[in-house]
Amino acid sequence: MTVIEVLQRDQKQKEKTVPLGQAVVDLLPLLQGQCSFKVSAPLYAVPTSPLESLHPEAKGGLEVTVCTKEPLLSAAQLSNGNLLSVTLEAAYSLPEAFAATGPLQNYMACLQVPAAGEKEFSLLFKNGILKLAGEKEPLPRPKKWPLANIMAPGALNIPNSFIVGGPYEDEDGELNKREDKEFRIQAESTKRIVWDMERRCYLDPAAVVILQKCIAECQYWPMEVCGMSVASSSKGKTSKADKGDEDKQIFFHGVAYVNMVPLLCPGVKQIRGAFRVFTYQDSEVFEKTKSQHSVLRDLRTQLSLSKEGSWTPGISTPLSRAVPSKTRKEDKEKITKDKDSNRRMSNAPKIQLSDATVEAENVTYLSLDGQQYVEAGTFLVMEIKLDKALVPKRLREELTRRVKQMIPPRPPLPPRTAGAKKAVEDYHNHITSIAVAILSEYHELFGKQLPDQGAIDHQTLEEQKRQLNFELNSSGKYFAFKEQLKYAVVKIVREKYLKTTAFETQEQFQSFLSELYVYLMDEMHIALNQLLSEEAASPAPLSRTTEEQLWLFAREAEVNKDYKLASLYHQQRVAQDQRNIQYWLDYGAFCLLLEETTKAQECFQQALSLDPHHIQSLLLCGIVAVMLEHYEEAEIFFEDACCLEPSSIVAWTLSGLFYELQNNNIQAEMAFREAKKLLQAQIAQERSIPEAAEGEEGKKHISAGCVRSPSPGPGECLPEKVPDGSADKLSEVVEPALVCVAPEEEATALEAALKAPSPVSGLSRPPCTIFMKAVEFLMKVNAIQFVHRALAHELLSLQGGPSCAYYLALAQTYLLKEDLSKCEECLCEAIRIDYMNPNVWAQKGHLCYLKRDFGEAKECYERTINFVEDAADMHFVYLRLGSIYLEEKEYGRAKQTYLLACKNSASCLTWLGVGIACYRLEEMVEAEDALSEANALSNTNAEVWGYLALICLQGGRQLEAEQCYKYTVKLGLRNDALLREIRAAQQRLGFGNPPPPNTPSGKGPPRRSRPTPASRDPRST
Repeated sequence: MTVIEVLQRDQKQKEKTVPLGQAVVDLLPLLQGQCSFKVSAPLYAVPTSPLESLHPEAKGGLEVTVCTKEPLLSAAQLSNGNLLSVTLEAAYSLPEAFAATGPLQNYMACLQVPAAGEKEFSLLFKNGILKLAGEKEPLPRPKKWPLANIMAPGALNIPNSFIVGGPYEDEDGELNKREDKEFRIQAESTKRIVWDMERRCYLDPAAVVILQKCIAECQYWPMEVCGMSVASSSKGKTSKADKGDEDKQIFFHGVAYVNMVPLLCPGVKQIRGAFRVFTYQDSEVFEKTKSQHSVLRDLRTQLSLSKEGSWTPGISTPLSRAVPSKTRKEDKEKITKDKDSNRRMSNAPKIQLSDATVEAENVTYLSLDGQQYVEAGTFLVMEIKLDKALVPKRLREELTRRVKQMIPPRPPLPPRTAGAKKAVEDYHNHITSIAVAILSEYHELFGKQLPDQGAIDHQTLEEQKRQLNFELNSSGKYFAFKEQLKYAVVKIVREKYLKTTAFETQEQFQSFLSELYVYLMDEMHIALNQLLSEEAASPAPLSRTTEEQLWLFAREAEVNKDYKLASLYHQQRVAQDQRNIQYWLDYGAFCLLLEETTKAQECFQQALSLDPHHIQSLLLCGIVAVMLEHYEEAEIFFEDACCLEPSSIVAWTLSGLFYELQNNNIQAEMAFREAKKLLQAQIAQERSIPEAAEGEEGKKHISAGCVRSPSPGPGECLPEKVPDGSADKLSEVVEPALVCVAPEEEATALEAALKAPSPVSGLSRPPCTIFMKAVEFLMKVNAIQFVHRALAHELLSLQGGPSCAYYLALAQTYLLKEDLSKCEECLCEAIRIDYMNPNVWAQKGHLCYLKRDFGEAKECYERTINFVEDAADMHFVYLRLGSIYLEEKEYGRAKQTYLLACKNSASCLTWLGVGIACYRLEEMVEAEDALSEANALSNTNAEVWGYLALICLQGGRQLEAEQCYKYTVKLGLRNDALLREIRAAQQRLGFGNPPPPNTPSGKGPPRRSRPTPASRDPRST
């Protein structure tokens, strides 16, 4: 907005106008949902105007009210749209050929942004200012409007918008390493081109979807930069042809490759950093960015750079023509003087864009031009900012609330005895059992003496005693009782009297025997009195390990490749309830993982015997029968499953795969057609459900892997007929799919995305084929052979190319086979297709973890946690991320991560992680609580006992330290570093390392009770 003074005119003079000042009103609130707003815009003086001579504080202002009848954007556009802001700060470390003297140049840069239409939107930055070496640009400094009709320099500054800079290490681009710091500092004080200009672009929901898709498909975007000569009208004799050629001269055509992938991370809204400038070569640009043409070349003919300019060189505006100024005239004269030198310029090669032949001849110049950029190390500093993150991040409040709910109320653990007290109780139990056995022998010899029969005389009792002793000695039972009691006595000697070494003298030995005999006799009478008093013994405490916990423990052991322990947990589940079908199926699936097909068959058949109509048991029996080449039995199982459950899509699909294996193409085609018909009916039913309930049902019927992968609509991925061919030929198609992408995939996915945007990501809701449903079932039971056959069909059935779910399932099969290279290829393809799928990032984290690339694994796991939706195996994401934090000594983050794992799936390993983190943080009370929880869940983990020993050593509790260390050694601790740490603490403190006891075989370690002092809550962690 320009304030103009109309001067009083004389009769012979025309009316004169003088611009006084300018103000800029930001209309952005109209795109933020407001219909009206009021603003006080400061008025900046135009050079040579009367306002310029006023006192600096005496600034005027314009009070402006802006209003519209209706909102510019609907509610859906406000919620799903976005605002993109790109700020180009400066170009540093310029080649020597850039000179302030010589022909006048307009330094420009351009970035293309995907739009909803066919054409992209170009963000053009013009009028860069070439500055010589000197002081660095001040920070903070205001950003500038990209406006051409500004005469007042102060009005170019955007209110309340500044370039603040920051540490180089925190930037997202290049040259952000510690070794680049010195180069950056030097470059920022040398010759540079400064723009400090911000350009904005509103993205409607469709454009947001396209933006996400474009970033996922191509991570590098080209930011072109060049210097374009500014021609002017002059009085010299210049032909029209020469003038036209000058208008088309572009100097120093370069390109910076901006990595846009960080914008796809959860919660990221801004990219700022330095990006190196390279020569613009069509082949290289196309290879990196898929861009087929130069934006600046296309826009060159649209730029009016040779016309009259305003105070800013090279810009033509109606206002500048109406209000000429002295400055503009001087610029025109300067341009005229430099016209000849412009033609003779040799140090800045140029491209004649109008003539293809000449352009070909200038390839050498172009290469030399680019070499100047590379040799000088030129780089752009720019910022790309979004109003809302493309991928939402979980709020901190929600994470805090979940952490507070981490430890639910639970009953305290029953007190468990240990040490000397346990040894005495064992002695009492042995005395009781021997007394009961002797009493049984007496009843066999003499019968039971009833109370009403009167007392037996002393002589008879002595005779019965003699006969009983003879019977016990002659039968060997007396010796057996003595041997049984021996171990209990030895334990009392070690635990109660702490005698583990030989006596020095015979007198000491006799004295100890007398003391021990008296103690043993006293305890024997106590045990016999308790037995004869007929008091009811306290019942044994129930096991606190539920079947869900056993299943979790088994899965942890499987992931850690401790298959012996996993088998033990599965057997414990079956032993708890042998009539539970799911327990048998899980055990059988574990056997398939170990390729123990016969044992798996026994498990599935046992489950089927419990319920002959159980569909999963029938299908699994059929799958195992195929593996064992019992095809007749397999056909019966599959046919029975389809008969009992005709609405099962998985049953029909597996039957089709089986018939295809038998080369029974007719039956296979029929089964597939039936499965597709059922799937189409299911999709139609889901679409008819109201939107409020659709989300609930969708989670039940569509797998997480399928829900998130963008691909064609449901109708497009269900062909009527699957191409015929043998199973071997189909399997060969799986691996080439890693590099096979149909050309129409982009257009089809884009069309589907525009029609049905997701409320979370804006991407289309993808189809779920019958084969991916079968893959989901088969992966859970480790039937890898059938998985590959189903994936081969999935590859042939999708018209738009493989989906993310396809690559994810294929990657999991390769991971099971430990083929890490192929697994990585599949995951790269899956990320390219669906970068917002937390399951893909979790799987990539597991891959990097197994490759021992812990840095990359850490990034993948952190990204997985930041997603709004959880991955399918978050438990193992937390476990492995926590272990990485422990390895990197980030104990605070490790503690929080392990606590997240404890929320819904607490196990010995999760509480062990919490305990280790707390111990390293010197939070001994919380560490002991956590380790006690871990010990209560599994008392055979040597590492838990080891850290308990360390805590007891630190607390000066000698007896408990010795007990914990004893079981640490007995259970075979494999962590050598922990063992050395324990022994060093024992040496330093002078206790805690007794000789290992001879614990009777078959006796496991005790479960350690949680410390519960009255002064604190034992569950305070």
